[in-house]
Amino acid sequence: MQFKNLAIRSGLFMMTVMTLAACGNTDKNKQNNVESKSTATEEVTAVEAPEASGISFKDESGKIVSLPSLKGKVVFINFWATWCPPCIHEMPSINQLKQSFKGNEDIVFLMVDVDNKIAQSTAFMKENKYDLPVYVPASDIPSDYLGGAIPTTVVLDKKGEMVGRMEGGRDYTDPRIMDALNELIEADQ
Repeated sequence: MQFKNLAIRSGLFMMTVMTLAACGNTDKNKQNNVESKSTATEEVTAVEAPEASGISFKDESGKIVSLPSLKGKVVFINFWATWCPPCIHEMPSINQLKQSFKGNEDIVFLMVDVDNKIAQSTAFMKENKYDLPVYVPASDIPSDYLGGAIPTTVVLDKKGEMVGRMEGGRDYTDPRIMDALNELIEADQ
């Protein structure tokens, strides 16, 4: 019964993700119009999660955080860069989402600067008064986590399994996202 409920919750999360339209793929060589009211079709991919045992990230102080060390928690990973307009555009809503979970130790937010410029990305967070922890990759990141587009957000359940992967910017203040994350937090392992 627990497996069925978890499968339903994971499916609910994926359905929620798929209903939230946002910007399409982007890279620094493509022009993006963040101000546009129209939205592009986004790609949401359900994938088999790669072995997470070797995936790790480093914070500003040099502390390494590995994904296996976060099992038992829901993990929200956002891959971004300071030069990426859709990344910058979605940052206030991610900050607001994180604030809604303030004090909840069952969810972890990792903002991963794909350019490995931790000083620059940390300064960006401070300048904008965001309470978002910045990391850089400390290992190779599998393409199942980060393909060819940023922003890309990956959500892992408490077992460390990928339950969502979203490419493109979005509004994370949508209550359906919070509801889906709460379902994952409340789920038994």
